Amino acid sequence: QVQLVESGGDLVQAGGSLKLSCVASVSASSIRLMGWYRQAPGKQRELVASMSRGGNTDYADFVKGRFTISRENAKNTVYLQMNSLKPEDTAVYYCYSYWYNNNYWGQGTQVTVSS
Repeated sequence: QVQLVESGGDLVQAGGSLKLSCVASVSASSIRLMGWYRQAPGKQRELVASMSRGGNTDYADFVKGRFTISRENAKNTVYLQMNSLKPEDTAVYYCYSYWYNNNYWGQGTQVTVSS
């Protein structure tokens, strides 16, 4: 099993920045895919960004050019740098990992962007 612990969520004004972190309980280098999803009230959970063990990235269109995902395997950590935040980015952000054919989720961290 993989435990994922997110941090970094906060209240920020529109145009501001936040950096989310997610620490995994296993070696990040063993995790095939890590990423971030988000879920706003009344909406479905949606992919924000993901990064493979090999470094390939995938971004949702609505964050391209604003968010950057990165991994630091030595710290078993995946990050999400969020710039130029908009009120519509308000959501609970969940860390995700795909490890040995199973999906794992963190508990979520709240990001609120005020206008």
